[in-house]
Amino acid sequence: MNTQRLLIIGVGSIGERHLRCAQRLGRAEVTCFDINASLRDSVAQRYGVANAYDNLEDAIAVAPTAAVICVPAHLHITIANQLAERGVHLLIEKPLSTSLAGVDELRLLVEQRRIVAAVGYVQRANPVLAAMREALLSERFGRPVELVAVAGQDFPFYRPAYRDTYYRDRSTGGGAIQDALTHLINAGEWLVGPIDRVVADAKHAVVPGVDVEDTVHVLANHGGIPASYSLNQHQAPNEFTITVICERGTLRFELHENRWRWMVEPGNAWHDEPGALVERDDFFVAQLRTFFEAIEKQEPPLCSLEEGMQTLRVNLAILKSLETASWVSTSAD
Repeated sequence: MNTQRLLIIGVGSIGERHLRCAQRLGRAEVTCFDINASLRDSVAQRYGVANAYDNLEDAIAVAPTAAVICVPAHLHITIANQLAERGVHLLIEKPLSTSLAGVDELRLLVEQRRIVAAVGYVQRANPVLAAMREALLSERFGRPVELVAVAGQDFPFYRPAYRDTYYRDRSTGGGAIQDALTHLINAGEWLVGPIDRVVADAKHAVVPGVDVEDTVHVLANHGGIPASYSLNQHQAPNEFTITVICERGTLRFELHENRWRWMVEPGNAWHDEPGALVERDDFFVAQLRTFFEAIEKQEPPLCSLEEGMQTLRVNLAILKSLETASWVSTSAD
C-alpha cells in the first residue's frame, strides 16, 4: 500500500471534509492551501496539519503526488492545468467547471502526463447506488425505458453560510443547477448513459438572501430513454430518489433511506435491498480510496474526466435552455 502526498486546495466546507477523510483513510501525507488565513490556520490547527500554505506555488513546490481541488468551480480548470503540468493526479470537486474553457487543454495534459483525473461526484462511491447499477447492467429487469429523479432539502438548514459562498452566483458555480441538481444528473448518466438533449424550467422561489434558482425541473433524453429531474432547495424533507423503469421491473434508489428497492409484479410489495449503516464521510473516504487505487493500479477512477465533462455539458445545456426556452443539445460539437 503506497502513501500519497496529498494536497487539499481550498479548506472550506468540502475541503475540510476531504482533509478529514484523508486523515481517516490513513494513506496520505496531507498538506493544504487556502488564501483565507484565518480559515487555513483554524483547519490546520484542528487537524494537526503541519504544512498549510498561503501560496499555491509553494504548496506545489513540495511535490505532491495528488491533489483534491475544492475551490469554487470557476477556478477548477486553471488550477487543474497548473497541477497537471507537474504530473499531479487530480480529484476535482463537482462540477468540473462553469464553462468549457480550458477543459480540452486539461484533457490533453492528462493524456500526455499519464495522470489520473477524477471528478468528485461522490454518489458513485455509494455502495447502494452501485448495487442498483449492477442490477441494471445485469439486464435482470430488461432494458431501461424511463428515469425519474426527485430530490429536495432545506438548503439553508444544512448550509447556513450559503450567502457568503460560491452558491450566491452562477458564475462561481452557484444556484441549484450547478450545486445540487448536477449530482442527480451525473448519477442518472451513470445508471442509464449520457444525456443528449434537455429542456428546463427554474426559478428562485424561497431561499432567502440570494437570487439564484432554488427550484429546477428538467426533461432530458438519455440516448432514447426519456427522463425527468426535479429538485428544490427549500422543502423540509431531505430526500434523494432515482427511479428507473425497465421492461420487466422498476428499480428505485433512495439515498435518504439508504436502500434500493425493486418491484416486478403489479400489486406486490417492494423488495428492499438495504445498505449498511453509514455516515456521510464514509462515501468520501471510499471516493478517496478508489482515487488512490486508480493512481496505484493505473485504472479508471469512479468518475473520469470525460464523464465529468459530459455532466458539465449537461449543466451548460440546462442553463442555455433557461435562456432560450427550448430544447438544447449536449453535443460536444
